[in-house]
Amino acid sequence: VPYERISPHPKRAVIASEDDGFSNHEGVDWEALEKAWERNAKAEAQAARRAQLQPSRARAPKIIGGSTITQQLAKNLFLSGERTLLRKGQEMMLAITLEALLSKERILEIYLNSVEWGEGVFGAEAAAQHYYRKSAARLTAYEAARLAVMLPRPRYFERLPNSGYLASRAQVIVGRMGSAEVPAPASKK
Repeated sequence: VPYERISPHPKRAVIASEDDGFSNHEGVDWEALEKAWERNAKAEAQAARRAQLQPSRARAPKIIGGSTITQQLAKNLFLSGERTLLRKGQEMMLAITLEALLSKERILEIYLNSVEWGEGVFGAEAAAQHYYRKSAARLTAYEAARLAVMLPRPRYFERLPNSGYLASRAQVIVGRMGSAEVPAPASKK
């Protein structure tokens, strides 16, 4: 659906949840990537220590990506979901290219219309209809926040609609939405 027909709430929610610097970076948030790199290194070291102490309880560490909305869009449109440094490099180059060619509004519009929110549920309009039986233009702040919280693992959360984590994290995102900087339709390049 066109950008104007999507409520400001999903726009603010995905920015607050996924990429609070969206309006200010040029496709890659280098600071967020550095923080993710450091957290992943710590998580891997802790997992290795746990595996040595309790081999039966060893598990892979939770890896976080630090990707911007533009990087996620680049990955979703052009790349596989594999987690390698080569793929991450490709994602970064594509994100910088997308930012050079498209306005922030257009990037967010394409993202909101293509991101997966569950098994066969793609885009904010489909998610609004699927979960709330209403259009994306009529989503409330809380409904939009719940959808945004689902994004890292949409198929998982689709199976757990009454998840306590989903509800509590959505409240946090609602609190952040007021400061989320949303691109205005007039910001075309």
